[in-house]
Amino acid sequence: MTLKALLWDVDGTLAETERDGHLPAFNRSFEALGLPWHWSESRYGELLTVAGGRERLLHDMQHSGLGPADPAEREVLAERLHHAKNRFYAELVAGGGLPLRPGVRELLADCAEQNLPIGIVTTTSRPNVDALLETQLGPGWESKFAAIVTAREAPVKKPDPQAYLIALQALDVRPHEAVAIEDSAPGVAATEAAGIPVIVTRSHYFPATQAPQGLAVGESLGSTDGWFPAAGPGRSRIDLEQIRRWYVGSRWARL
Repeated sequence: MTLKALLWDVDGTLAETERDGHLPAFNRSFEALGLPWHWSESRYGELLTVAGGRERLLHDMQHSGLGPADPAEREVLAERLHHAKNRFYAELVAGGGLPLRPGVRELLADCAEQNLPIGIVTTTSRPNVDALLETQLGPGWESKFAAIVTAREAPVKKPDPQAYLIALQALDVRPHEAVAIEDSAPGVAATEAAGIPVIVTRSHYFPATQAPQGLAVGESLGSTDGWFPAAGPGRSRIDLEQIRRWYVGSRWARL
């Protein structure tokens, strides 16, 4: 079986967006609305167990005792904060403060050179994806991707497989003909539910993500160190050829 598509998660996978983008943007939104709140790096890591930025705000207000007592007022405040956060996030990204993770740009180039279709599969908002990828890949970045699935197309958050199922349909490939790249347990669960083999590139907030049924798990696409199964000799990064080797040697290629 031939690998027919490579599917990319965004937050934590393409870039360390949570630590270096969303967290400071949330804190700036608190300041902008005159709220004496501040999420530490560790507290934000705890809140990442809740999928979705607006949902994290509501969860924190409900469990910390901060914010309005009335649920409807909390909803309104969460919406205002989330809108402000997205604006600050876009400003931060546009200023060059959120680079792609090591090895990502090179692997994208591999796919372009070898005509392998690629897709974005995320449940973050489309404006956040636009902000990151227009800055890093340039205007018209959409043309580099054969499928783009965001919260606009897939409102149900991972670990639900909705986003991946939509991407497979758009690409017209079967689940085992694609490989996904993820960093978190909810992302891995979404690929497993969709029947897609996954490669895990662990991120700052998800340093111990496992994928027992996955193709490979490692720390960075920019290095072959520490990957399991080990990358082949003679490589300095995880390239498309290495991904094909993992894929061909797996049970997925025999389906």
